[in-house]
Amino acid sequence: MELRTLRYLLAVADAGTVSAAARLVHVSQPSLSRQLRGLEQSLGIRLFDRRDGRLSLTSAGRDFLPIARDVVARADLAAKAVATIRSGVLSSITISCPGTTLTDVIAPFLATWGTADPMPGVWEESPPAIYGSLQRGADLAIGTEPPPSHLGRLPIATLSVWAYVPAAHRWHGRAVVPLADVVGEHLLLLPPEQHARRALDAAVAAAGLAYGTTTEFGTPEVAQAVAAAGRGVAVVSDDTRFGLWPVAIEAGRAVVSIRLFAAWSRGHHAEEAIRSIARRLADFCGRRYGRPRPLR
Repeated sequence: MELRTLRYLLAVADAGTVSAAARLVHVSQPSLSRQLRGLEQSLGIRLFDRRDGRLSLTSAGRDFLPIARDVVARADLAAKAVATIRSGVLSSITISCPGTTLTDVIAPFLATWGTADPMPGVWEESPPAIYGSLQRGADLAIGTEPPPSHLGRLPIATLSVWAYVPAAHRWHGRAVVPLADVVGEHLLLLPPEQHARRALDAAVAAAGLAYGTTTEFGTPEVAQAVAAAGRGVAVVSDDTRFGLWPVAIEAGRAVVSIRLFAAWSRGHHAEEAIRSIARRLADFCGRRYGRPRPLR
């Protein structure tokens, strides 16, 4: 059974006569008739009743017809997909990133896309699993650690880790507060594997400091909600919620921050298109958060 003969079957079923079908598929009428008989022989079923020079589908033919249509349609889709792959064009793209990055960076970025852009899909991944997702089908990974050297990579953004306080807090209105003062507060933190927490932990360790009292929350939204209720200082990298005031955390001569990197598999059939999207994301983040430092 060949796709060509299945197309002949569909042509006859749609046109109603062999002569009309032959004109549609650009073969002679005798050749088309021979091809249909060969299809019946290969399938072991009679597809047509032949009366007075006309063909009509048998009950078996009517049952087989939607199957033939499905096979031909799938083959056409596969041919289009192969052509797209050869051209290096992306019809869809899967982006993997942590939850906070998804909410505050990727979702706003996708809102700027147009109909000519590939259809996006997003996977939420934990930070340690980000770059491994490229081996599981993701096309573009956004992480907070420098990607491995075997991957294509681009620095995307530098994001501050904020100490969020309500209006009644004494830090409200300040631009920056020393790290030593921050650890003296009751801190509302994310779990240790989250990127904002990891950046804060590293700064505290580098400064030789230690936390006082802390409470952990699974999501930054809840940490900010509890801070808004006056129960502590939320330390997260998310955009502000619940009317909280963001205060940068000074550690030495810098503020506590995280960096975002884009990574993709070298040799991906659409590597140039993915790199172009990564550059657009870097430009978007540059306008939103400021330019990242060059990747070393």
